[in-house]
Amino acid sequence: MPSSPLYPYTLLRSKRKTLALQITREGEIVVRSPLKLPEEEIRRFVAEKSPWIQKHLEQISARHSQALPPLSQEERVRLGNLALQEIPRRVEYFAPLVGVDYGRITIRAQHTRWGSCSSKGNLNFNFLLVLCPPEVLDYVVVHELCHRLEMNHSARFWKGVERVLPDYCSRRGWLREQGGLLLDRLK
Repeated sequence: MPSSPLYPYTLLRSKRKTLALQITREGEIVVRSPLKLPEEEIRRFVAEKSPWIQKHLEQISARHSQALPPLSQEERVRLGNLALQEIPRRVEYFAPLVGVDYGRITIRAQHTRWGSCSSKGNLNFNFLLVLCPPEVLDYVVVHELCHRLEMNHSARFWKGVERVLPDYCSRRGWLREQGGLLLDRLK
């Protein structure tokens, strides 16, 4: 396992053209590198990113100290049933505002995603969304519905989200800051 002066990391080399740094939800540092990039350059990159790494490791540590107990099977069933009632209602409300139709709605216990949209227009949502503030659930619904117009995260996609939810950034921020605590309950 290579390491920088401060942080051990896992190095994954591939045919990519740029360096990328990832910190997993468990606090593991992963560096993705072009195949032939010298090790010294990779170490320098990780060292330059030390403040960013430290900040994210502290956030992960804080999240782990606030960890909530895993959901019981009964709680999962109850929340799943609640999600089956609430989320389709929100999709039905927002679809005309976005200006799209949609296919099937599926509610799942996803460990890493809040929602997804297939090319056929089928929507998947994490049942944990019912534990989020209502405006955050609405953000995820609008986000996935906007993928019916743009199957990417281009500027045009974000303009579509902003047209329906001008304050989407704060809603998205809540999910980024607090969502990990909820996802950890699926362990």
